[in-house]
Amino acid sequence: MTQWLLDRTFRSSTGDQVRWAVLGEPRADAPAVVLLHGTPFSSYVWRGVARALATRHRVFVWDMPGYGASEKRAGQDVSLGAQARVFGELLAHWELAGERPRPAVVAHDFGGCVALRAHLLHGARYARLALVDPVALAPWGSPTYRLLGAHPEVFGQLPPELHRALVREYISSASRPGLHPAVLDRLVEPWCTDGGQPAFYRQIAQNDQRFTDEIQGRYGGIELPTLICWGAQDSWIPVAKGRELASLIPGARLRIIEGAGHLVQEDAPGELTAALADFLREGEGSRGTPTG
Repeated sequence: MTQWLLDRTFRSSTGDQVRWAVLGEPRADAPAVVLLHGTPFSSYVWRGVARALATRHRVFVWDMPGYGASEKRAGQDVSLGAQARVFGELLAHWELAGERPRPAVVAHDFGGCVALRAHLLHGARYARLALVDPVALAPWGSPTYRLLGAHPEVFGQLPPELHRALVREYISSASRPGLHPAVLDRLVEPWCTDGGQPAFYRQIAQNDQRFTDEIQGRYGGIELPTLICWGAQDSWIPVAKGRELASLIPGARLRIIEGAGHLVQEDAPGELTAALADFLREGEGSRGTPTG
């Protein structure tokens, strides 16, 4: 259950080492799908979906700087603005930044903001876009999230056992039915090393609402086929935000997944994978036709 290895590296323009992998079809003309994770997670949450989609696609996964297996260091810029720029660099590195082939992009949580910023501010081009419980609309950030972000130096000095307990409780709350213990351990562990503890609070401190405020007024100009999936029992970002977002993006479809919390990939992997596979399959007939 816990096996997941990102076996390739990319050095971004900021000097950060980014770990990534590609699964599935080796053919260069196979349709490409890129999966973006959110916080405080990593590409590991996409493992089941990625392996299922890899039967028909080239599936690209990556850990954002400051997350998972990618580099964590003091003074690192891990803001949503920086992540969007790194994402654009990765698309170019993967040879997916040109007119063809444009990738489909699937983004969860603050990965949604990263994908939206890359598209709306930096000109990244996608074939289609699926957003899964994304950070996209103000206001966002729970009182606990704001407290942690306001005092990263204080929380960064917690004794390791207290820090671990805090991170476990925080990540656990993203799932409605509860996470398998092995999965929870895998999600918690990167934040509990000597470098991981300060990195946990660093990323929260840097991710303020201005990064979505800068793009929220542009959603009406999105011309991509767009699917929005939302866990009906998401306690982090209520499903009402999904309905609001779907109303702002022209032609967007909303799929509400019952019984799932914020981590839909863990709570309802079969239903989410089926929804994404159907959405991606719709675009295969028109592959190569530029959109967005």
